[in-house]
Amino acid sequence: MANLTLSIDAQLLKDARAVAFERETTITELIREYLSGLAKGLAVKRRIQARELIKGMERNARHFGGITWKREDLYERR
Repeated sequence: MANLTLSIDAQLLKDARAVAFERETTITELIREYLSGLAKGLAVKRRIQARELIKGMERNARHFGGITWKREDLYERR
């Protein structure tokens, strides 16, 4: 596991300690959970964007005469 050093306001640290105490956890775990949620949200966003891109490609293929996106259509064999 990697280490991270950061600087935060003293009052923010005090408040974070209070939250961690209430949740019976550590500040490290709070930060880990928060960053994990951010990363998962980004992954979900990317999957949604990929699906939208594929749908757009499929719509355009139908619009332009039914172009298919098969390997044999994309690469000429020699």
